[in-house]
Amino acid sequence: MKRLNNYFTLSLIILIGILTTGVSFADEGRQYEVTITNVTRGQIITPPVLISHNGNFNLFTPGSTVIPEFEPLAEDGDATSLLAYLGTVDDVFEYAQAGGPIMPGASVTVEISTKGNFRYLSAAGMLASTNDAFFGLNKVKAPRHGIKSVTSPAYDAGSEANTESCDHIPGPPCGNHARTTNGAEGYVHVHAGIHGMGDLTPAMHDWRNPVAKITIRPVHQ
Repeated sequence: MKRLNNYFTLSLIILIGILTTGVSFADEGRQYEVTITNVTRGQIITPPVLISHNGNFNLFTPGSTVIPEFEPLAEDGDATSLLAYLGTVDDVFEYAQAGGPIMPGASVTVEISTKGNFRYLSAAGMLASTNDAFFGLNKVKAPRHGIKSVTSPAYDAGSEANTESCDHIPGPPCGNHARTTNGAEGYVHVHAGIHGMGDLTPAMHDWRNPVAKITIRPVHQ
């Protein structure tokens, strides 16, 4: 009987060890390669920002106003304010920015880590030849195994009027940016595209959604 009790005790210890190990594996960090491909014909995507976070964080919400720190990215491709803001948010685990813009038909890969409940990914980059259009990856759960690919339409940040005028557009053929908010929608929505009412040519700068493809690949260490 004593030998049988010892056997049950040993089995219980092994089982607890297995369960404990399983929890440890579930909580340990994971590394991912996130590849963003520009699938437009004539829009340059400014260096995108990639974020890992928990389920409480929203980079943007369709139908709602964007946070002030997001506006410079959507209007001028400038992520400085957004990156500074992300560093203060407890719901954010890690963030990174690509080293350069994404030309039409090209891709860029950014590495990022997740851990525990911080297993969601979001990303954004401006369509440079617009007033305030951006591609957006919004709270997509990173895959534990295999590869996940998703696409993004162009969103309108709603923070600037869509004048299509070179006075208000940072990307080619313009290169200027004086902000104009008179006529801005005031909320995020799917962008209606380029209509040729200003200095932009629809044949070159318009698009049909999606505008970006995002591929999320675990890095096996």
